[in-house]
Amino acid sequence: MAPRRRAFAPRISRRGGRLLLAAPFALIAAVTVVDILSPPEVHIGPFLIAAPALTASFAGPRMTAFVGAVAVLAQAVVAVARTSLTDLNHTYQIIALVLISIIVTFFAALRERDEARVTRLRSIAHAAQSVVLRPLPHRAGPLHIASVYLAAEEEAQMGGDLYAAARTASGTRLLIGDARGKGLDAISEASLVLGAFRVTAHREQELPELVGHLEEGVGSAEEAEGPAAPGSDAGETADETDEAFVTALVLDIPDHEPVVRLVNCGHPPPLLLRQGRVIPLDTTEASPPLGLSDILSPDVTVETFPFGVGDVLLLYTDGVVEARDHARAFYPLTERLTAWAGDDPPTLLDHLRADLQAYAGGHLGDDAALVAVERLAPGPPG
Repeated sequence: MAPRRRAFAPRISRRGGRLLLAAPFALIAAVTVVDILSPPEVHIGPFLIAAPALTASFAGPRMTAFVGAVAVLAQAVVAVARTSLTDLNHTYQIIALVLISIIVTFFAALRERDEARVTRLRSIAHAAQSVVLRPLPHRAGPLHIASVYLAAEEEAQMGGDLYAAARTASGTRLLIGDARGKGLDAISEASLVLGAFRVTAHREQELPELVGHLEEGVGSAEEAEGPAAPGSDAGETADETDEAFVTALVLDIPDHEPVVRLVNCGHPPPLLLRQGRVIPLDTTEASPPLGLSDILSPDVTVETFPFGVGDVLLLYTDGVVEARDHARAFYPLTERLTAWAGDDPPTLLDHLRADLQAYAGGHLGDDAALVAVERLAPGPPG
């Protein structure tokens, strides 16, 4: 986790902070000199109010109060130089400057307190998100794994997309998915699926049985919402209530067999990078998304594809292929991948992430998750 910043510290470089602090003092000096040299009928001393007001926008209450005190002192110097300190016009200017400085100092203190609260909440949210979406291991048996998560919402680390890995006695199991919707509801559904996967994926069971456990995880969220309120129209409720479901890929990669077995639950197909080619692993019959087995056919189909040494498997969510450029064209994932087909997983995802963000203008319309898996040559026994 990144170290927590002090709430009143400006989010700029140290050099930029010095330039900002120099601005109000430069303003005070300029206004003071010009006011002293101006004709008797010209008064620009009221512009000194801008100095503490400007400081309150980026500094804390102490610095704001200090700048306000310097501005009041400068106004007193102007009064003495032009007439006298007891001159009625300058007296009112000094009183107004003191009052404004007190007010902006108070608001600077409020801003500092609110920023400290937001920083604490953000740290708690980041810690919770890191528990829900744990980083994938770099190595799992003969597999080299890399992952990237790109959240569409600013300052977020996780949305509705998910991925996880688990070791079994004979291989590695992987999960990537996308919960319907956004916000807390999507995160809740994603956490339920991840929890079910972590509990059951390490067991020696067939993939259809594992998918059944994941299905139960999504179903538990719907049961927790409870039945419709008494007296409500059942048809209207069905129309107004969105079904909760999660598209997912569940994969089983044996350690000593050059294949990958997968179940596709309504998710974009994985891409296999082999000898400079990009091969979509399209299943002949996709299973329904998790959470929709009571509506669609609950049949689970397991399909097997070759996955040998040197092959790289790319798993992704629809936030990748649905990213658009300024012309509203979708991101051509398969075409772009051919340029990096020979890279290892971390390098591949670095290139892909940079290219995707540049293509979308730095802002994705939806969360995007990427997992790259390479099968390495078997090492020595033990």
